[in-house]
Amino acid sequence: RATLLLSRCLLKMVKGNIIVPEDILSFCCNGLQGSTSPPRAREPGEREEAPGAMASPSPARNPTEVQMSQLVLPCHTNHRGELSTGQLLKWIDTAACLSAERHAGCPCVTASMDDIYFEHTISVGQVVNIKAKVNRAFNSSMEVGIQVSYEDLCSGKHCSICKAYATFVAQGPLGSKVRLKPLTPQTEEEKIEYSIAAERRRMRLVHKDTLKDLLTHSPQETELETRDGSGAVPAERTRVESVELVLPPHANHQGNTFGGQIMAWMENVATIAASRLCHAHPTLRAIEMFHFRGPSQVGDRLVLKAIVNNAFKNSMEVGVSAEAYGQEMSVSRRHINSAFMTFVVLDQEGHPRTLPMVAPEPGDGERRYREASARKKIRLDRKYVVSCKQTEVPLSVPWDQSNKVYLSYNNVSALKMLVAKANWVLAREKEKVRMYTLEEDKFLSFRIEISVCIPAGRAFSLLSNLRRRHEWDSHYVSAELVQKVDDDDMIYHVVSQKLRHENKPQDFVILASRRKPCSKGDPYVVAFRSVTLPTHPARAEFTRGETLCSGFCIWPESEEMCKVAYYNQVMPGYLNYVTTNVAGLSSNICSTFEACEKFLLKNKEDLISRLQDF
Repeated sequence: RATLLLSRCLLKMVKGNIIVPEDILSFCCNGLQGSTSPPRAREPGEREEAPGAMASPSPARNPTEVQMSQLVLPCHTNHRGELSTGQLLKWIDTAACLSAERHAGCPCVTASMDDIYFEHTISVGQVVNIKAKVNRAFNSSMEVGIQVSYEDLCSGKHCSICKAYATFVAQGPLGSKVRLKPLTPQTEEEKIEYSIAAERRRMRLVHKDTLKDLLTHSPQETELETRDGSGAVPAERTRVESVELVLPPHANHQGNTFGGQIMAWMENVATIAASRLCHAHPTLRAIEMFHFRGPSQVGDRLVLKAIVNNAFKNSMEVGVSAEAYGQEMSVSRRHINSAFMTFVVLDQEGHPRTLPMVAPEPGDGERRYREASARKKIRLDRKYVVSCKQTEVPLSVPWDQSNKVYLSYNNVSALKMLVAKANWVLAREKEKVRMYTLEEDKFLSFRIEISVCIPAGRAFSLLSNLRRRHEWDSHYVSAELVQKVDDDDMIYHVVSQKLRHENKPQDFVILASRRKPCSKGDPYVVAFRSVTLPTHPARAEFTRGETLCSGFCIWPESEEMCKVAYYNQVMPGYLNYVTTNVAGLSSNICSTFEACEKFLLKNKEDLISRLQDF
């Protein structure tokens, strides 16, 4: 704390042209450099703590949480006096690795780094605060969440830079995989991240398939444009190839090349490639998923290659890869990593400049050109659907082949976030049915739960089939399966009874996403949200209804018993109906759920009798 206060005073003195002894300034910088916890700015009106005063007890911190604070010095910056993105990636990877190893208790290596969007640049003299903690541990891999912000020591301003998710793998002797202990989330935020981590893992695994599907369903022609009368720049002119010798300072404590160092080298060659297209100094805006395919060691030579794949009006995509080989030139190169980086060029006002077009070379160049266009669409879909807060995502997002994975992710993660909320209040209890409410700024949500004597897997199968919902829910008239996206996602056209104030029935186009438990203790999940399909526009005979977040969670209580809970974030059209039930003026919701229990028990008995007949 004393070092922080001294630093602030010194920076103000330097700004005021007051000479500061070099040894004191050096002590101040070295004291802050690499500290393990970020300084806390004192709130307005807060008194400075007296020397020797007893500190107030702070809440227990996640045991995997690592905090790193780094003072940005001139050696960390580029020609503009801004923190180099490569240096930031090193710090991010270091903090994430330390967090992973705290949980694993053994060495860990970076397997991948999800998309990173950089919101601001950081200037020399500012402090970078990085917080990393394990969100969830799977069998031998774990997801680490990283939050990066900067602090201006003179003004006290704090600002978010980026948020990232990294996957690490625990390694035992001779590189063998280690089975990880499960992680138990404590706070509401940790429970949300824990639950959604399984969805992010699923999205990573199908990322390549999403790109292939989009390319399959898009036109094959490669069209070139011209802007301002200028011709396209041959992509070959932007090609960069550079070699790096891996030395001991580039290795981690296990002897492997430090993942953050590889990412920094890749960012360097990608920046050069982008500069060759625009003849200016580009700014990195986004990185699409680093994926480490194998390790490299001290003594290896890393060959880094970069080329501009495509240039859009205000941004360009640069593809970059890293290959490794040893001293023996005869040995084939090993593909270590690959990534795609999006750059912009800013004018003096900070606005993106228009970029020249790229002319791809025949063959692989044209393939990369088309793939870059597909990735741009996927990035926009992902940012539009996944990265937004739930309240910012518009209802009935259009469904198509390119965004199906992200709509499914948003559908399930929104329900899991609702489930993880901590402020549910018991509103009614009727026999075995319990009704809870959650009041937030913009939404009233309710939860209905009951324990049923049926295996959880069987209840999951019955409740995820909307075509059978009319058998127990009197509000449903019919549900037609419009499209089977895959085994876990289906789109239905649902017709329901008309509301009291309406003179015609409602209809919905609903995406139903189902998930089996990822690990022990997870529930079965069936999530619903509205989507838009061109084949099913709003029709005059119906009032088009929408649902933002609803669905079932089913927890096994024993082999023959489960707890079924239904969640719904109430839309304005149903608010009066829900509040009437919450206030006890109606029992329709409880009666509907009692009918659901009878439906489950009846079909359980039907299944048993069919098995006995068989």
